[in-house]
Amino acid sequence: MQTLQDLKELLGDHPMFTIGVMLFVGYLISKLARRLRLPTISGYIIAGLLMSHSITGVFPQGMHESFKIITEIALSLVALTIGAEFSATKLRRIGRQVTIVTLVQIVVVFTLVSTMLWLFGLGLPFALLLAVIATATEPAATVAEVQYLRARGRFVDYLFSMVALDDAICVIAFSLMFAFVSRLLYGGVVEESMALSQSLWALREIGLSLLLGAVAGYVLSRMTWLKHGHNEIMLITVGIVFITTALAIVSNLSPLLTNLAAGSVLINMSPRNHRILRTLEPLTPPVYALFFVIAGTELDYRIIMQPGILLLGGVYIVFRSLGKYSGVYLGCRISGVGRPFRENLGWCMLPQGGVALGLILLIQSSPIISRINQPELDNMLVNMLNIVLLCVFVSELTGPPLSRMGIVRGCETVDLQEE
Repeated sequence: MQTLQDLKELLGDHPMFTIGVMLFVGYLISKLARRLRLPTISGYIIAGLLMSHSITGVFPQGMHESFKIITEIALSLVALTIGAEFSATKLRRIGRQVTIVTLVQIVVVFTLVSTMLWLFGLGLPFALLLAVIATATEPAATVAEVQYLRARGRFVDYLFSMVALDDAICVIAFSLMFAFVSRLLYGGVVEESMALSQSLWALREIGLSLLLGAVAGYVLSRMTWLKHGHNEIMLITVGIVFITTALAIVSNLSPLLTNLAAGSVLINMSPRNHRILRTLEPLTPPVYALFFVIAGTELDYRIIMQPGILLLGGVYIVFRSLGKYSGVYLGCRISGVGRPFRENLGWCMLPQGGVALGLILLIQSSPIISRINQPELDNMLVNMLNIVLLCVFVSELTGPPLSRMGIVRGCETVDLQEE
């Protein structure tokens, strides 16, 4: 017992030691998860849960603020990668249909989740925020399955474009909804002029975020154009991504939108810029592992096991899944997408992870929320986080197998030989 106490004190005093323990424990649990045919991400989340203050208390309760930078780095890299899917050549070929399908499924998911959460007793502001977050799709799980199967063809083009557009629209919609909801939380009633002012402010934030990202993507492309060394390109890329993300944060802009725009500009300046993204691949495993372990430490089983959280979490999971599949199916019917696509694309849109967690953590760390003087708000934010974490955990268990089924059924060409 004394040894555990000494370990906890060491973890609290030395963040580097904490990071090492998180990586090592995350690695061990993820290996066990793979043996049980569970996704690696689930292993990381379980590792964080085991280290959390609600179980072993190894991870100090007050350490989350110190590790916020890891969340920011992970989300920046995810957004840059997603943005690179917005290739003009690809979008000209499938853009109209992808846009229709994505918009329809977002509307269906938002409508179902917000309505059902509100009917089951969640306050309207929080139901609206969770409904927007519910529209996000985790790209990592889907991309991993595509690579594992070595799938290719129009089905994969549709799938990747839908995931990229889905998350981009989700971030934009979240920015607008958060501005609106913050007014609801401030005064309880939104005057029309105040709502309009706040919406214009949100649009300004979105526009400036996209502009900053576009400039960053252009600068990154030009600075690496004549570079050939892998390490040289990596240093330039990481430096520009970090600087851009920091500028977005201190300017109260969206780092997610900024890096989405940077990735989009980067890939549209030249297909050759794919090599820039490939240089980041060695960095992503430890960063993503830490991100999901930290997310797991936020998971409090004592809160999740409360009947109210189980009920709302179940409602969130069931109607989000129903909205994703039925929305994609309806969107495909409206846009004239073929039957194999409309019956299988929806299965690939079920995973939820990094983007959703990042958005809920952004709510918690927002200075707007910190200025709202409502005693029950902190408890509600914790409940919202655990609802999303529960969905992430469940979707990471069930999402990859369903995605694999959808990819195998829907692809025009799939090489099933495992690597």
